[in-house]
Amino acid sequence: MKAFMIERYRDKGGGRVTEVPDPQVGADDVLVRVHAASVNPLDFKIRDGAFKVILPYRLPLILGNDFAGVVVEVGSDVTRFAVGDEVYARPDKDRIGTFAELIAVHQNDLAPKPATLTMAEAASLPLVALASWQALVVKAQVQPGQKVLIHAGSGGFGTIAVQLARQLGAHVATTASGANASLVKELGADVVVDYRTQDFEEVLDSYDVVLDTLGGETLEKSLRVLKPGGKAISLTVPPDANFARELGVNPVLRQVMNALSWKIRRHAKRHGVTYSFLFMKASGDQLRELTRLIDAGEIRPIVDRVFPFDQTHEAMEYAEKGRAKAGKVVVAMT
Repeated sequence: MKAFMIERYRDKGGGRVTEVPDPQVGADDVLVRVHAASVNPLDFKIRDGAFKVILPYRLPLILGNDFAGVVVEVGSDVTRFAVGDEVYARPDKDRIGTFAELIAVHQNDLAPKPATLTMAEAASLPLVALASWQALVVKAQVQPGQKVLIHAGSGGFGTIAVQLARQLGAHVATTASGANASLVKELGADVVVDYRTQDFEEVLDSYDVVLDTLGGETLEKSLRVLKPGGKAISLTVPPDANFARELGVNPVLRQVMNALSWKIRRHAKRHGVTYSFLFMKASGDQLRELTRLIDAGEIRPIVDRVFPFDQTHEAMEYAEKGRAKAGKVVVAMT
């Protein structure tokens, strides 16, 4: 099969489409012919070796972290899917590689593709939709009437998180450019802060939850817009000890991760709030919950541009340089 691979870390000019062996299919695996896959910031981080200590991938490596496609083969123990089913998923972190013609995925990580979406639209959703669900529903346990700030509301994650937070009954604020203000309001934002002309710290206060995808100064300032007992959840950095425990890393590495988040946790404690890091997990069951909302028209994907498979490198460059006006960048395999 054809696949887009990297041969070494930190090679931003690298990555190429090449022929590789077809995936092996285990008893609980579903072999899917990929029709489309989306580009995520996680792809850049993996390519640059940002997680190589905790996620030691073997190089050369096929990139890609979510997809939509059609089942072409099922393992002997598979009961949830059959050949011909249209599916979508974020594969487990140890089994990435969606920039390829075929991928083998554990049946528990798959879900039926939303019937109302095209393959490209469906492929744009799994990673960001699952991250939104796990941040808002699982970790923050957002309740109706609570105030939620979602940074970068017009981005791939933000466009979905804003819609989900609205469905949960939250009062939603987001940061975005003035050009995208109407879009994020349409998606469900009650308050839009133009990050180019306004300081969100001076506009917002007493929020219950902040979802951060930017890190750095933005994360630090986010602590100050939370009410006492509020929660700051970051999808970027720094990782914390809970994340280390979830990965099952050794005690030394666990201490290293704890040290990396010490400063932000200390500042959070000073403000009477909490900080946690989210590295989203694959889950077919959670995707099914999201599919129900998608097919009901409550959540819709925002796709900025679709690239052909032979332009995967260009698609990654386009996304990484922030050329997308709003939403996700997708690679179409067929």
